[in-house]
Amino acid sequence: MEANTPARSDTGKRSGMGRTAKELLLDYQLYLMLLPALAVLLIFKYFPIYGALIAFKDYNLIDGVFGSKWVGFKHFNELFRSDKFYEVFVNTLLINFYKLVFQFPIPIILALLINEVRNAFFKRFSQSVTYLPHFLSWVIVSAVFANLLSPTSGIVNVLLGYFGIDPVMFMSDERFFRAVLVISSAFRESGWSSIIYLAAIMAVDTQLYEASRIDGAGKLRQIWHITLPGIRSVIVFIIMLRLGAALANDLEQVLMFYSPMVYSVGDVLGTYVYRIGLGQMKYSFSTAVNLFQSVIGLTLIVVANYVSKRFGDRGLW
Repeated sequence: MEANTPARSDTGKRSGMGRTAKELLLDYQLYLMLLPALAVLLIFKYFPIYGALIAFKDYNLIDGVFGSKWVGFKHFNELFRSDKFYEVFVNTLLINFYKLVFQFPIPIILALLINEVRNAFFKRFSQSVTYLPHFLSWVIVSAVFANLLSPTSGIVNVLLGYFGIDPVMFMSDERFFRAVLVISSAFRESGWSSIIYLAAIMAVDTQLYEASRIDGAGKLRQIWHITLPGIRSVIVFIIMLRLGAALANDLEQVLMFYSPMVYSVGDVLGTYVYRIGLGQMKYSFSTAVNLFQSVIGLTLIVVANYVSKRFGDRGLW
């Protein structure tokens, strides 16, 4: 019997491989559709990872990545000694923290409101209107806000003038610039983000609402005791993703909005890398900044995943 065990094992492996091959052949159209996405992922996400070597070299265009001289942690030492880096690092954390606190609840509230609309036409219309800003580029959104917040003709300053308040240069005032970033981001992305929560709300068991109505629960109690607990896992999941991207501000947004007058509060890691890497051609130093950003982002998402599982919610893995 012992002598036959390996043979049975080999037979089992061969039969398992045969089943896998049959499944691939049966669904080959789906796998063919998957190939372009995998190719994009490999070419633009995984293959460029070798470029992280630049952070440990004195890179120059003539010698290339592999021909440049190794310098170890020289650029990281320069990075941690730079006062400007700490200013940019704090700006990045603060702007993302403000977005998490003030912008994150808006899609949830919007999804709850849209879900309560009973008129089908008005519901579709509301969804379309709230989704639309997502498809506008930051160039257009920044132009809209520049006109709204203009100190001479902007509607916001016109309204402030009626109350005797002097015009405010919102987009070039350090006191208001971060608020402008958060509000513009909420304007552009809240409607699109609400799709996820609307889908999660649709999956909540409707029998729970019927039972609560029999018990005399109103809309607010139904939302608080049924809807929000029902989508809690989705909320936690999105928070984890946001924490993983806590150092990854929207580069295009900041580039469109900021100016040298607000560098002290608006310069983030993305714009810092852009100015140092491309503007001053310090490729190795900017790669070191990016690598540091990626390591911190990975650490945050691992910690968030651990905490999520610890408190009973699902994690990323």
